[in-house]
Amino acid sequence: MRDLKSTLSAWALIAGVSALAIMPAPEAQADELEEVISFKELPNGLDVIVIESHAVPLVTIEIAVKNGAYTEPPPFNGLSHLYEHMFFKGNAVIPTQEAYLSRMRELGIVFNGTTSTERVNYFFTLPSANLSPGLEFMRDAIVTPKFEEEEFTKEIQVVIGEVDRNESNPYYWIGQAVSEKLWYAHPTRKDSLGDRKTITTATVDKMKTMQERYYVPNNSALLIAGDVKPEEAFALAEELYGDWKPSAEDPHKTYPVPAHPPLKKSEAVVVIKDVRAPYINFNWHGPSVATDPKSTYAADVLSYILGQPTSKFYKNLVESGITLGAGTSYYTQRYTGPISASAQVQPGKVKPAVKAIMDELHKLTDPDYFTDEQLESAKQILAIQAIYEREKISSLVHTVSFWWATASLDYYKSYVDELNAVTREDIARYVSTYILNKPFVLGVLLSEEAAKAEGIDAASLTTYALEVEAAAGKE
Repeated sequence: MRDLKSTLSAWALIAGVSALAIMPAPEAQADELEEVISFKELPNGLDVIVIESHAVPLVTIEIAVKNGAYTEPPPFNGLSHLYEHMFFKGNAVIPTQEAYLSRMRELGIVFNGTTSTERVNYFFTLPSANLSPGLEFMRDAIVTPKFEEEEFTKEIQVVIGEVDRNESNPYYWIGQAVSEKLWYAHPTRKDSLGDRKTITTATVDKMKTMQERYYVPNNSALLIAGDVKPEEAFALAEELYGDWKPSAEDPHKTYPVPAHPPLKKSEAVVVIKDVRAPYINFNWHGPSVATDPKSTYAADVLSYILGQPTSKFYKNLVESGITLGAGTSYYTQRYTGPISASAQVQPGKVKPAVKAIMDELHKLTDPDYFTDEQLESAKQILAIQAIYEREKISSLVHTVSFWWATASLDYYKSYVDELNAVTREDIARYVSTYILNKPFVLGVLLSEEAAKAEGIDAASLTTYALEVEAAAGKE
């Protein structure tokens, strides 16, 4: 499944798969988006993207930067996120936090920012009448940050508070344990939250280093969405951002992101926490949008099919009494997206669940594992979901910036059309290339009592998982 996907509309949830199966698939979405989305690259390398909609007198201004966990070697792990927090502080033009917030109130700005693996974004929504001063306000924030020491110290503690909240969740720990094995060569480059010690010992100098490397126009996009005409937006962008100095070279050429080497072997990890029901997940390296975009569409379609209560995957695992729920997911990334097959397990049935999931995975290429109706319904619902999320411009702009950073605007514009083109053969190729008989990391989260009762430990579970995989492949 894709990051930043909105939930399905209420009517879609109520109608269900069978009703949607009779709907014609949306077509020619790329052409429609070409009419809505305008693009211009400024001489300094800044990408300017305008999304026009005059439904309400509001505009959203967003700056997206190709920064995030994937740019972080261990000494910088979590500092993209910390930098995001410092964005909404004083700068050379508006030097204090109080003055910054006061100016926001004057302009009617609602603001926020997010950090993910391959993008950091900052956004304001404000009345369209204040577009010009809003753009100037955003420019000052990104071009002339102040990094005042007192505010910096405060914000470190805010971020540590986020770390604390995550660490209180048992599922955070299984995620971390799996990630350490799955991305064994460069685990920090998939960890957006970051390392506690690295965050607490962060310095202003490191913030300035990140600014110099990544916060440059030829690594950024300015998005202007809502009640604005493209020609007006482009003119303001050139006026206010045209003198933003670029780096001499693409930052990702100067500081290349290392590839994640393939997994060498399958391995299980076991995390002991106080949970009622065990949780397990199989994890693989999936396709990269840069090298195998066709498989990313197939991954979305298959994940949707398998997650439905009507699928054989779900029914065979849940109705058998082995699991409480089950599904698969894929997260689209430029630098290797992860695939996961997960299940909440009935107490005392970890090993039966491992076998059952592996057995189901080896059936995925069977011609009768899912019906033509399920395939077409999945494509249609995902297409409808993609179209539905465009209705709210302030949300659409975040989706567009995500795809700008991770894939390309063309990838986003053609998403529905490419989705409609997915075939059984595409899904079979995806499964065979990335899942079947490929090295995996098996994560298991369970209580100490449950581990003792079933004799679960990492070494024996690794051996067992390999045995059931070999047996499933022979059936």
